Amino acid sequence: MRAIIIAGGLGTRLRPLTYNTPKIVVPLVNQPFIFYMVDLLLRHGVCEIVLNLHYLSDKVHEVIGELEKKGAKIFISLEKDPLGTAGAVKNAEEYFTDEPMVVLNGDILTDLDISAMVKMHREKQARVTVSLAKVEDPRAYGLIVLDQAGRISRFIEKPASHQIIANTINAGTYIIDPKIFVNIPKSKFFMFERDVFPQLLAAGEPLYGYTSDAYWLDCGTPQKYFIAHRDILHQDVEAKIFGHKTERGVYLGEGVLLDKSDKVLGPSVLGNHVKVGAGTYVQELVCLGDNVEVGENCNLERAVVWKGTKIGNDVRIRGALIGNECIIEDHVSIGPGMILADGTIVKKGSILGYYVGWQD
Repeated sequence: MRAIIIAGGLGTRLRPLTYNTPKIVVPLVNQPFIFYMVDLLLRHGVCEIVLNLHYLSDKVHEVIGELEKKGAKIFISLEKDPLGTAGAVKNAEEYFTDEPMVVLNGDILTDLDISAMVKMHREKQARVTVSLAKVEDPRAYGLIVLDQAGRISRFIEKPASHQIIANTINAGTYIIDPKIFVNIPKSKFFMFERDVFPQLLAAGEPLYGYTSDAYWLDCGTPQKYFIAHRDILHQDVEAKIFGHKTERGVYLGEGVLLDKSDKVLGPSVLGNHVKVGAGTYVQELVCLGDNVEVGENCNLERAVVWKGTKIGNDVRIRGALIGNECIIEDHVSIGPGMILADGTIVKKGSILGYYVGWQD
């Protein structure tokens, strides 16, 4: 069995973090997001993986070697123009086999039991099996209604309040019989959610929903991206965490330099060759990327800082996302909700940030 990861999107909801980094490679607890998806597939014996790429595809190529070291065999399918979710998979048709395939949207963090989902797909002789998650408010998602046998009876994309007759939504992982792509034209924009699945349903094809209590999160917004860090560090989702874990729940990479006067609390992650100056307080839910330097007497809490950023002395950062190679000068305060693009320079004494509630 092979898997296809739909990873060609522009990552517009995560801008400015995705101006230079495709969302599939955006660091999540100091590892490219795609590592979590590949680890999940490998745990369930799916080793042959097709990556559908478009935006900043060269940046994804940079991590393929690491994926192959994990035991994955990687194939690349490039889109010249965005083709939608179904169009992107159709574009990878040369890599199809006769077996059902696992299809994953490239912004979903989950520990779904793929093996159990595949087993159900085979037992039901389904054309498509859609993973479902239960949510309190499905209005922002694709609502899916099942009959008593678990067969899909209705799709309602972004339902209005009066249309909410269930709480199960499309969770973005599918088991698909490749034969459904025979009638889908190549190089045309097609969406599973709005085009393919409703057409199959209307034709009477067997479509089933696989409902589980697995962890599920769409990481495509800054708020959800931060929540993903929190949930991984709190081990609410089955995922490997980078670094060596200390007694205080702090994960340290290689060559980390701390002063004896520093106070570092977990769960937090300090990447390779991070340097922290004297008297600095690193509180919970902080992720510092490789080669980050933090000055003296700083206070960091609930913050994600990408690689190579330099932080001066007497800096306060809480609830912020900071890109690669930024420079934050002395006596700066950065508050909740701030997102700094790669290479941002924050001048001495600046106060940035506003409360939006997404760091809690």
